[in-house]
Amino acid sequence: MFKKILVACRGEIAMRVIRCCQEMGIETVQAYSEADRGSLPVQFATENVCIGPPAASGSYLNIPAVIAAAKAYHCQAIHPGYGFLSENADFAEACRENGIVMIGPSAEVIRRMGDKQSARMLMKKNDVPVVPGSDGILKNVQEAEQIAEKIGYPVLLKATAGGGGRGMRIAAEASELEKAYEEAQAEALAAFGNGDLYLEKLIVSPRHIEVQILGDSQGHLLTLGERDCSIQRRNQKLIEEAPAMILNKHQRAALYKAAFRAGKAVNYTSVGTVEFVLSPDGSFYFIEMNTRIQVEHTVTEMVTGIDLCREQIRVAAGLPVSFRQSDVVIRGHAIECRVNAENPAKNFQPSPGTVRFLHFPAGFGVRCESAMYNGCTISPYYDSLIAKIIVCAPTRLQAIRKMRMALEEMTVEGPDTNINFLYLIMFDQNYLLGNFDTLFLSRDTGKLLNWDSRSQRRKR
Repeated sequence: MFKKILVACRGEIAMRVIRCCQEMGIETVQAYSEADRGSLPVQFATENVCIGPPAASGSYLNIPAVIAAAKAYHCQAIHPGYGFLSENADFAEACRENGIVMIGPSAEVIRRMGDKQSARMLMKKNDVPVVPGSDGILKNVQEAEQIAEKIGYPVLLKATAGGGGRGMRIAAEASELEKAYEEAQAEALAAFGNGDLYLEKLIVSPRHIEVQILGDSQGHLLTLGERDCSIQRRNQKLIEEAPAMILNKHQRAALYKAAFRAGKAVNYTSVGTVEFVLSPDGSFYFIEMNTRIQVEHTVTEMVTGIDLCREQIRVAAGLPVSFRQSDVVIRGHAIECRVNAENPAKNFQPSPGTVRFLHFPAGFGVRCESAMYNGCTISPYYDSLIAKIIVCAPTRLQAIRKMRMALEEMTVEGPDTNINFLYLIMFDQNYLLGNFDTLFLSRDTGKLLNWDSRSQRRKR
């Protein structure tokens, strides 16, 4: 087992990794930017080291600085968390070349699955259902037009190097395709330095379902249940649940088998997620594999009782998974809400600033993940996610009620947050009945914002 790990991420996931290492008796070194000098991970880690300026390009994305920090502090491994360098194949290669373990899959796996079109073709070869579309990278808009005419509109243009909803455009009809192609290509070039696109049939009103997998270097690969991540805003997940209430036992079994084949196709090691879209007719299709620990890994932990962070570190050290597939049992229902420092009434405008007062909810079946503390500063340089609230209860309705109570209790004074917005979703009739898809918030945001939140969320 590792003696010391460099934590090359920030915020709540850095705290998650540090706490896990403390439980395992592993020392940690927190790599931080100048903007995070006073952050909670810096205060809780065994040691800490500044790796650059506030801008992520000079710090958290600076591969030479991260590697140098790990070597200077004699770390055997680096945990990249999620975001930043977590799915960067060049970083994984740099770690290997310097005799350092990156806690995650190999550079080869990251590269193969990071190229969305390459991953799509690999899945087709291994009998994993994929959305109908182009068989390779589009040569030009004329080829896109020919394929779209064949498979039918609406279609979705996607950047092969994409992620987080960037480099994606929808064309509902032929007259929209050329403009969508140009916009997707330009955004992909700006965001990833790669303007390659491919085209898929747009699945209308889908659910976003993902399966958690875990593999080790001994050849064991396990599935650990699924999550419904359909409550999204601009392709960014906001609320996640486990298990997915929409699935029947036959669909669930088929999803697990497909996720297993996907993992085996690349000899996957570490924790990872195989993501699918589920169409209204019950068909499902592979969309991508995330080769890192997910923001929403917590809901899977709550319903399985398995510490995914611990298992990720164990298998990175060459140890086998500590349990068998038959030991994985789903109990109850878990929900996660992402608390962001943003103002929903102002088009979700980011709201950095100082936290004057903070109170987290607690109680049986309630879990909070955050790096906030009273007097801390929410930085304008990074993602607006400031906390995750996770609840677990025997049934979905009980979990929703528990989440309502937790959101009532959660208090953040200073920056604006989306807590009230999340709270109102917990009362939405369609959400309660499970009648939602990935466009739920696109349709209902206005209605939710027009509700009188003061009559819903308890006054303090």
